[in-house]
This record gives sequence, C-alpha cells and structure tokens, in this order.
Amino acid sequence: MKKKKIVVDARMINDSGIGTYLKNVIPYLIPKYDLVFLGTPKDLHKYENKLRNNIVEFTANIYSFAEQIYLPLIIPKCDIFWSPHINVPLFPIRAKKQVTTIHDINLLAFNNNFSILKKMYAKLLYKNAVKKSHQIITVSNFSKSEILKYLKVDEERINVIYGGVNKLFFKKSTLNFELPKNYLLYVGNVKPHKNLISLLKSYNKLPLNIKKVFSLVVIGKKEGFITPDKKVFNFINKNNLINNVIFTGYVEDQYLPDIYQKAKMFIFPSLYEGFGLPILEAMASKTLVLSSNLTSLPEVSLDNALYFNPLDTEELKDLIVKEIYSDNSIKIELAYNHSKKFTWQKSAEEHINIFEKVI
Repeated sequence: MKKKKIVVDARMINDSGIGTYLKNVIPYLIPKYDLVFLGTPKDLHKYENKLRNNIVEFTANIYSFAEQIYLPLIIPKCDIFWSPHINVPLFPIRAKKQVTTIHDINLLAFNNNFSILKKMYAKLLYKNAVKKSHQIITVSNFSKSEILKYLKVDEERINVIYGGVNKLFFKKSTLNFELPKNYLLYVGNVKPHKNLISLLKSYNKLPLNIKKVFSLVVIGKKEGFITPDKKVFNFINKNNLINNVIFTGYVEDQYLPDIYQKAKMFIFPSLYEGFGLPILEAMASKTLVLSSNLTSLPEVSLDNALYFNPLDTEELKDLIVKEIYSDNSIKIELAYNHSKKFTWQKSAEEHINIFEKVI
C-alpha cells in the first residue's frame, strides 16, 4: 500500500523549543509516511539519506512576507501539510488537509513590545492557522484553554499532546562541557516572557559568599529575536555581574545532559509557557527544579518542583538560599520518576493518531 504523503515545514528544526519537538517526533514518522521536508539539506542532513532526498529547499524567514508568497508555490501535492508553528500559508496550497501545532498563544498574550503592525500580523496568523487546520495539536491543557480564550475554534478540533524527554537525559553523560565547577542553571532564551530579568535580580540579592561559589549559567540563544529583553543585559552591566553570569549561546543537544547533571539546581522563572520541557529535562537529569508557579508549569510538573512567584525576586532569592543548604535527594528521585512518564514515542504515536484521523 502506498504511503500517505505528509509535507512538514522543518525550517525551525535547529531552534530550541519547536526544533526539539520536531527532532524527537520526526524519527517515528519516517517509517509510517512518505515525508517531504521544507528546509535545507544542511539543516536536515540527519534525515537526507533516509528520505531519499525528499527535501524542498526553502529558506524564507519565519513570519516574512516572502514566506507567505512562496509557500503555496513550493508545497507539493500531498495528503497533509503539517506546520509545527502558526505561520500557516495564508493562500491556498496543494494539500488535501492541514494540521497545525500551536504551542502557545504567547504572541497574543505577551505582545506589549510589538508595534501595532506586528500585533495585527500575529493575530492574523493565529486566526488563519485555526481556520485552515482540520486538526490542531497543542502541548498542554493550559494552551488549549488559551486557544479557546483568544480564538474562535471548535474545541473538538484541538488535541492536547504532551512532549517527551529524550532518553539521553536519563543516562550519565560521558561528554564534558566546559563550565565552572559550581553553578545555578537556566535554559531558555531572553525574550521578555521568559522573565530572565527576575532571576538575575534574585541572583544579585544572594549573599556574597554564595555568589562567590555559584555562577549563574544561561543556556540558549541571546540574539536574533524580534523582541529581545534588553533589560537583561543592562542589568548585568549595571550590577557588575559580567563575571558571575555566563551566557553559553546555542549548545548542541548532546552536551545538554552534562550541563543539567552538573548544576546545583535548575531555575525556571517564566511568566508564560505552553509546556516547559526544560523542567522535565532537569528532572530526568536528577537536578532539583525551582519553577515559576504560572501557566502550564504546575500542570506538567505537578508536585515535583519547588514553586515560586516569578515576580517576587525576594521570594526566589530566599528559596535559592534555602535549597542550597537542603538535602533534596528524595524530591529529586520522585521528580526523576515523574519525568519518565513523558516519552517522545508516546507523543509521536498520538501525532500519528491525529494524522490518521485527518487522512
């Protein structure tokens, strides 16, 4: 029987978040479907041989006008076009059906730094995504509730599928990423809703003897965003934290387990998350998790994280100090077992069920 053809917009495969999602779901789809990727051979070299060069080269920037002009022209005839983000083609395409993953409604909920034009374009993309999609995948019940709150869409078309934790995080890392011996860890970017500024303020309030011992390591991109949090770098410079706060920039996936495993604790101060995968990665690495108590994070972590109000920098400072001197071995073991419940295989199987329903 001929395999059904699914075209995947894979241009974000090397980004954090959506990239991690794609890299972990795609391998389970390859045996099942005739996959075609939009992207570049350079970005998709892992899959090029398996897919017999089924790559349509496409380099238009996400959210660009060029993207919208050329997508209808380069997407081949297919059974399903799957977009892992909201930048769904505005104009008709040669796909019988469309499936879109909407991770969160961040661009509508946190758009104070946007111009009026950007706000209008973001709203257009979201509305177009739900209108064109035969089925919508989202990553938490929180995100589902936000989609229903901000957009007019039939609830029956929204499917909640949790992400998973890569098996690498459950193994003792044999790789070594050069970092200070003692550090607190944050993984994420510097967009305003990630609220890195609150973590920096809390870190700056720590007693001097703790700051001398523990650096703050920030893993992730710090440049190239439409709405970067400029306050972050101004605060670091103003408070002479350049030697305390280490920005690694992009880190290849294979080094992440080593970085998580060696951290004293993982701190996630986000104001808005659709899922919050780094929290589960830290748990799988047997690292204590301090988490914001907002949006999807309690849904995903349940009682396996230590929660704080992400806008109360004094509270977070006190929590860090307390946990540096505490024995959290039981909490860490329970969190480790909790993280095992989230597998990419299960996530991929649920994606396949949606694709089969649509086909």
